[in-house]
This record gives sequence, C-alpha cells and structure tokens, in this order.
Amino acid sequence: MASIDLRSDTVTQPTDAMRRAMAAAVLGDDVFGEDPTVGRLEDLAAELTGKQAALFLPSGTMANLVSLLTHCGRGDEIILGDQAHIFYYEQGGSAQVGGIHPRTVPNQPNGTLDLEAVRHAIRPDDAHFPRTRLIALENTHNRCSGSPLPPAYLEQAAALAADYGLKIHVDGARIFNAAEALGVPVERLAATADSLSFCLSKGLSAPVGSLVCGDRDFITRARRQRKVLGGGMRQAGVLAAAGIVALETMTARLAEDHANARHLAQGLSDLPGIQLDPDGVQTNIVYINFAAAAPPAVEIVDRLNLEGVRVLATGPAQIRAVTHYGISGNDIARAVAAFQVVMKASGR
Repeated sequence: MASIDLRSDTVTQPTDAMRRAMAAAVLGDDVFGEDPTVGRLEDLAAELTGKQAALFLPSGTMANLVSLLTHCGRGDEIILGDQAHIFYYEQGGSAQVGGIHPRTVPNQPNGTLDLEAVRHAIRPDDAHFPRTRLIALENTHNRCSGSPLPPAYLEQAAALAADYGLKIHVDGARIFNAAEALGVPVERLAATADSLSFCLSKGLSAPVGSLVCGDRDFITRARRQRKVLGGGMRQAGVLAAAGIVALETMTARLAEDHANARHLAQGLSDLPGIQLDPDGVQTNIVYINFAAAAPPAVEIVDRLNLEGVRVLATGPAQIRAVTHYGISGNDIARAVAAFQVVMKASGR
C-alpha cells in the first residue's frame, strides 16, 4: 500500500484539470507583461481578496520577502511573532537581503500577537533606534496549530497600526483555510491588510506559485523587487494556469481537509503517551506532543515511516501532521492505527 504522506500540504499533486490547463495555456513573456494567463491569475487573485492588483511569484518565501522589501528600507524594523514563518523558516531573508531589522513579540497559542505588547514594541522617534515600519501577521498560523486569525482581531491590529502610521502585511499562505474555518470570505480577512501573500501550492494543490495582493502602487513597486530577486519568469502562464484552476475549484473542498484533521486528532488523543487537544484543531494542521517517557520525535517519525505513514518532527517531543487533497478518511484511520502500533511498541 502507498505511504500516507502527512508531512505537509505542499506534497499535493496537481489535479487532472490543472494538468490539462497547463498543457493548453496561452503563453507570452511575463517580464514584458505579455503572458495573458498570468494576467488572468493575477486579476482573479485581486478580485478574490478585494485588492486592486496582484503579483505572481514562484514561492511563498519570495512573496513574503518581496512584500517586506517593498514596505521597508534598509535599517527599518518589522514587528512580528516569535513563531512566525517569516522569522522562523525563511532564513532571515529580510535582514540578509534587505537589511530589515526583525523585532519579535511572543505569539499567543491562537497565533495572535498581544496588541499591547505590539504597541510597546513600536519604537519612538529616536536616533538610537531603527524606524518601525511594518507589522506582520500570519493567517492561518502554522506553528500555532494552524489557527485562523478572525476579522475582529485583524481590525484591531490594523487600527493600532494606523495610530502609528504603520503598514500591515499578512502572510496568508493558508488564508483560504482560515476563511473556511471562520466561515467568512477571504476578502474580509484581507480587508485590513496593506499587503497579503498566499500560496497556491499548499492546500490548493497547484504545483508551484504564490500571489502578493495590494493596491496598484504597491504591486508596481513589488514587481521591481521581484525582478531583483530573480523572480521574473518568462512563459509563466504554464504555471499560472494551474493556479487559476486551484482558485476556481479547490477552495470549496478545504472543509474535507479540516474534518480529516479533526478526526486524526480525535483518534490520537486517546492514545497513551500522546498529549493532544482535539478542540485545538481548527484547520488542517495537527501538532502531536509526546510525554517525557516517549522516544524522541525523530525516532517515532522513523517508526511511523516503516508503518507507511510520513510525518514531520518539529521538536524533540513534537510531530506535525497536515491533511490535504489526496488524503481520505480511510487514510486517517490507517494513520491512527499506525500510531497505535508505534506507541505500543515504544512501551506507551
């Protein structure tokens, strides 16, 4: 039997409809602004998020970096969570490439930042300090159990930013998962953001690509930053075509992934040695913590792999499992059974 790959929703394969669209895509040179399929994708992304314009990029990491470089200059400061993907997993690109100083505020368990802590982190106008320019939020929040940030919180954060003349960037890699979990349109979650990035290649199953959305002036400036980072692609419509199919056909099925994640969490929560609250699973990400007497997470990962289940160690005693297109209810049952075997063999 084939392995059940729960390491990430980036392992999804493009659908047959995506493959057909890619083969039939009308192409042009996008660096010259002549690829009609890229233009269609960017227009669709802008429409769905309620923004004036959008920009197609190869990856979410580049989308975030381009956004930060567009908002900030060298020596400026960004406030973001200490568990943020931008801070944790993107090689410090904003500092490495852009000379942008990160100032972290602890993430709350639900992925939010305490807004009073953010307020205190904003620098006064003093020659000793970098200038605070930007607040970055993440929705859903990967390292905080895939938690969605609700509209009310986003509005409060935007009001705080406005009080100090700051901008808001939302790393919305899984923003469509957030919209599904909260029962609101993506446009509402994007309304208070000056810029928003989202991925096509995670839960939406496209093979590659991300979008940055904002007003026309911002996207014009972001396009220049994309170019200097090497993100100007030529006949990129062959990739954008899959993105169009993703936005038109794959967002409505995310509820299935969320239901599978909850079923996985419920099945694992009763196993000895596992510490997991199923009520904390709101989208497609499940973090599984182990009791002190359990084997190291990397060892459990190896044992699960032998049982045909692939997951990702995210700490010495923590594993992450992510549901996605291609994972069925039967796969979830098999995964729970594999955990039972492994935990029993480990003496738990």
